[in-house]
Amino acid sequence: MKLRFFICIAAMMASLTAPRADACSRILYVGEDSLRIVGRSLDWKTPIPTNLYVYPRGMAKVGNVGDNVVKWTSRYGSIYAVGYDGGVTEGMNEMGLAINGLFCKGTVYNNDSTAGRPGMSLAVFVAWLLDMNATTPEVVKVLKEHNFDISGATFDGGTVSALHWGITDAQGRSAILEFDHGAIKVYEGEDMKAMTNDPPYPEMQAINEYWIKVGGENMLPGTVKSPDRFVRGYFFDGHVEKTADSDLGLAIIRSILVNVSVPYTYRIEGEPNVSSTQWRSFANLRDRLYYFDIVTNPGIYYIDLKKCDLRPGAPVMKLDTSKSSVMIGDVTDRLKSSEPFKPMY
Repeated sequence: MKLRFFICIAAMMASLTAPRADACSRILYVGEDSLRIVGRSLDWKTPIPTNLYVYPRGMAKVGNVGDNVVKWTSRYGSIYAVGYDGGVTEGMNEMGLAINGLFCKGTVYNNDSTAGRPGMSLAVFVAWLLDMNATTPEVVKVLKEHNFDISGATFDGGTVSALHWGITDAQGRSAILEFDHGAIKVYEGEDMKAMTNDPPYPEMQAINEYWIKVGGENMLPGTVKSPDRFVRGYFFDGHVEKTADSDLGLAIIRSILVNVSVPYTYRIEGEPNVSSTQWRSFANLRDRLYYFDIVTNPGIYYIDLKKCDLRPGAPVMKLDTSKSSVMIGDVTDRLKSSEPFKPMY
């Protein structure tokens, strides 16, 4: 108990002193009648152009350039959110499995023991997991085998993609994946509510336990720092109505995500790299609906995976979000046949 207390205090002090250049939040809403919606915000200092791609089953892919790389043929069709048309940030497959990548500054992917394993680029890591797995336990099994070596290109002027991932399937089985100097750490649970950025998940849990004892109805931390967003998201997610109605569920999780988002064009004197929320997404795992909400757009729209042709041989489909400013509601029929995106290996 004393150890957890000191971990909590140390992490809280670090969060008060360390400047933040990146941020993201991920909250899982659990309603009734198997309704689960994963909401996430993507926060960055500048807009990250992100297009939506729908990939069918049966596509042969590789994890990187070269010979010693992960190779696979997709078992499941998926929708991907692809940043800069070069790397999969997150997605959901036809089985209702969602995976979201969020920034985590302390991430180190490699060590001496990972050298020589088949290569896997961050640009397609999420796609690989979605393509080949139907459930969270299946993903966890692949991760614990760790038969791959992750690498990735920098972006936005040399920024390293230091990430961790949240994983949830249609049954609510959840996991958070982190890399600690090349070692994989997987934290599993049922309907894991909240995830933001650093500190690592065990330390974040210690911080949250402190605030649970304080009681969110009395006081909640209000800054945009990662632990504060985690605590607020966790509290509000546990104090909202449970519904089976997908529209009401979306409204609920969307309101929680707004609460943990960072105001657009947010500025702090002396910190030029402060992030603000660029877009939010909502993956309805039960109904296979993927919503996208660009903060500068007046409306929110969605793609219905059940309406997409995911059969082997079907074309890759793309929604160019730069042309979506007037879109609202179901935009599945606005998907256009496209070449696959070119991974930034």
